Amino acid sequence: MKTTSILRGLALGAALTTAAVGLTACASGAGSADSLRIGVTAYEMTSFITAGKEGMQAYADANDIELLWNSANTDVNTQAGQVDQFISAGVDAIVVLPVQADSLEPQVKAAQAAGIPIFTVNTRILSDGLTGSVLPDDVDSGVQEAQAMVDRLGGSGNVVILQGPLGASGQVDRSTGIKKVLDANPGITVLAEDTANWKRDEAINKTKNWISAFGDTIDGIIAQNDDMGLGAVQALREAGITDVPVVGVDGIEDGLRAVQSGDFIGTSLQNGTVELAAGLAVAAKTARGEKVPTQMTYFMPRITAENVDAAYKNVVSDRKTFLSKLTTLIDENIAADNLSYEGLPGQTR
Repeated sequence: MKTTSILRGLALGAALTTAAVGLTACASGAGSADSLRIGVTAYEMTSFITAGKEGMQAYADANDIELLWNSANTDVNTQAGQVDQFISAGVDAIVVLPVQADSLEPQVKAAQAAGIPIFTVNTRILSDGLTGSVLPDDVDSGVQEAQAMVDRLGGSGNVVILQGPLGASGQVDRSTGIKKVLDANPGITVLAEDTANWKRDEAINKTKNWISAFGDTIDGIIAQNDDMGLGAVQALREAGITDVPVVGVDGIEDGLRAVQSGDFIGTSLQNGTVELAAGLAVAAKTARGEKVPTQMTYFMPRITAENVDAAYKNVVSDRKTFLSKLTTLIDENIAADNLSYEGLPGQTR
């Protein structure tokens, strides 16, 4: 660990008492001279983030790291305050899953001035002061889901699009990928697109409104994450509609089940357990002075009926075994610069 990290650690206990009200500490053991405390703030406790937190904790437990965890509940000001608390507490590193891409520049600069490595994970912060990032290729995931819908509709039909929070990098990049495909397929008409903020309940209401407005002219629903797609499936079911295909992104447990059941035509596996643990690993290795790539990309494998059972095993049915091997998997993936590898059919490291 760097000298600055050791000095910060000596003052950490007192700082946490006064500055870190509301932080959730996830202990990982008694600690040692090389132990770390890393602050994490996530935009919202979605199903994806909940799974990712479990992966982070598994990696932390195996690597003498104490996590200080917060959810910003999709509020930029709340998240800014949480990062300020981490800086005041003198943590060894900060991991941010930002509410918005154009937020937190003052906090990034403050962390930089304090000598605290700060990383953006899962969603992008627009700042040149970051220590590094672990980000998905969200443009490609948008391409994947839009192409799946185009293929299902045979290149012709009407769709509606459920978007993430407007301005969040995932929403921006997935929209870019979707637009790229739809621009190349003029037979597809977008009847409406609007945000449901990654949330299932908002997607239910939004889809119901679209069903009322467009009726049976809706031929397909493109959801920028699985939770919103599942909300769309529920709204369709309540309306007695069974022949409108839905596609999602993330490969959460319920999303994979939807692929298995046929409620989804597919999803893209952004395994939060793997991606967020990788983000923590890069932050921890950097704080300990190890040489590691600090700009890394997670490429999502496409999940269809053909490979969903293997993905489901890692995410759900044999999750305990998967978590027990996670630290080794993450370290090997970082060394190979292939963050999304988890042994699925067709994957190679």
